[in-house]
Amino acid sequence: MREIVFDTETTGLDPSVERVIEIGGVELWNHIPTGREFHVFIRPEGRKVDPAAFDVHGISDEFLADKPVFSEVLDDFLDFFSEGRLIAHNATFDMRFLNAELARLGRPPIGMERVLDTLAMARRKFPMAPATLDALCSRFSIDTSRRDKHGALLDSQLLADVYIELIGGRQAALGLVFGADAAAEDAGTDAGVQRIAPRPRRLAPRLTEADAARHLAFVESFGEEAIWWRYLERPAKADAEIPAG
Repeated sequence: MREIVFDTETTGLDPSVERVIEIGGVELWNHIPTGREFHVFIRPEGRKVDPAAFDVHGISDEFLADKPVFSEVLDDFLDFFSEGRLIAHNATFDMRFLNAELARLGRPPIGMERVLDTLAMARRKFPMAPATLDALCSRFSIDTSRRDKHGALLDSQLLADVYIELIGGRQAALGLVFGADAAAEDAGTDAGVQRIAPRPRRLAPRLTEADAARHLAFVESFGEEAIWWRYLERPAKADAEIPAG
């Protein structure tokens, strides 16, 4: 299943007059980042960045002066966002702005049935607890040291980690470790790797000798080329008899 975790930055808060100035997106496949990302800055035609918005994201009019307008990035945007579930934090805000930009160009809106809001997810999972992106990163011990201002791509990367935690993704990974954790494991260190202590004594087997003999007889019924013989020791013919009971 393809999913796009995304974020936007804008000139202000009202999508009827304000404009999108940054879009970032991270592609997931079956909840695992593929490494494919989308990132663009956009010049807001005829609109200046509101000072309050600048305080949040730090994107200035001067910085945006030579950036493409939305119509010039539309095809790349649609190519990346056209398929899969869309995931955003406070998704209604981002979708209102994106659909306003599409409407200005006479393009159909993106339906909200494709969108999953991680803010709503977090509020259901942790009632009464803070549910900002920063608060969720802190809850899940996700490193935000690179984040001094809001940024669409960085926030999308952080949100992808938060989303995976919200759906129990680390547990679903069955103990696989990646990146720094995998390197630490290969180096024989414990940094970032959760290890499970072995049992002090092995559990008593629940398979009886009669069960084992019946299984061997069953395997033999498939002939000499049965794939099970790659994993079983071939018994003497007498050992393959099925015991009574």
